[in-house]
Amino acid sequence: MISNPAKNRIILSMLLCCGVFWLCAGCGKSPDGKAGSAQFEIDKDYERGPLAVHVRADKATMTIAETVLLELEAVIEPGYEVRMPKVDKVLESFGIIDWDNLGDKLDPNNCVVSTYRYRLEPFLSGTYPIPAFTFEFYDVNSPEDKKYELTTDPIDIEVTSLLGEQRAELKIEDIEDVLEMPKSASFAWVWALGVVAVAVTAGLWLYLRRKRVKELVRIFKPAHELAYERLRALVKEDLVGAGKIKEFYERISDILRHYIEHRFSLRAPERTTEEFLAELANTEVLPVSQKQRLGEFLQHCDLVKFAKHNPTTQQIQETFDLVKDFIEKTKSDERKVDVTDMTGPEEPVTIGST
Repeated sequence: MISNPAKNRIILSMLLCCGVFWLCAGCGKSPDGKAGSAQFEIDKDYERGPLAVHVRADKATMTIAETVLLELEAVIEPGYEVRMPKVDKVLESFGIIDWDNLGDKLDPNNCVVSTYRYRLEPFLSGTYPIPAFTFEFYDVNSPEDKKYELTTDPIDIEVTSLLGEQRAELKIEDIEDVLEMPKSASFAWVWALGVVAVAVTAGLWLYLRRKRVKELVRIFKPAHELAYERLRALVKEDLVGAGKIKEFYERISDILRHYIEHRFSLRAPERTTEEFLAELANTEVLPVSQKQRLGEFLQHCDLVKFAKHNPTTQQIQETFDLVKDFIEKTKSDERKVDVTDMTGPEEPVTIGST
């Protein structure tokens, strides 16, 4: 019988042996071991310091119609990082038709395993190398101090022709007697008709395009510039000098109403003074002081137009100055009026924000 102390010593010895074996395995092994690389006919291992690299290819011999799977696996110890090589920069005899990053994972020793796979196709038959690859690694605590490199060896891949051994037996037969090709029917008239149709279509398209461009060219002016032009035209007509006081008030009231419509999108021209002032009172487009002056101006114009009120020369001048001052204080370049086809004050299109 084995005593309990002896049993404990045996168990402890077995555990120590397992631990030593596990440590000896190190980070140089891939997480799947040899079983993970069983599908690869070529498997090369390289090590330098904390880095272990595996370069694998699933076949050493292939036809020119086949592809070869290349796998690059880097296993780096904790505290270091590795940069995988740029495969497309060094390949010469093979092209990359597909690639995949299998991602990073930890093996049982807490080493980081990075795996990239590339599907390559050959360009020509013959023996061509998969070139050497350079892996760069460094200490994560001082990445700029010193960097290290591990470079693999080239791997030769034999690419065979699809003809195989029969290639040497190929023989080109002599050309048989020359046969005259039957003359096909002439369709020159069809081509001519097609050319004419294309030319007519192109001409019609250009005409419609130019017409459309011409229609799209519109002229816009800020609302205040249009109002100033109308005020200058009103002064030039000198209606007051001609004794046409009522017509002067009708015109200057109309100028201001249209400016308000273009500038603030309020339907002033079509409404009575009472209707317009009621709508204006419920908006925030003007301060109270300007609303009050605007109401006094419109009521004064109505007295002249409908009550046959005779304003003094000073009142006429104050009316003109009030309109000009109101436009100056509320003008905005963002509110523009479409004046392309305008021949008078009739409802042009207004664009822009208030």
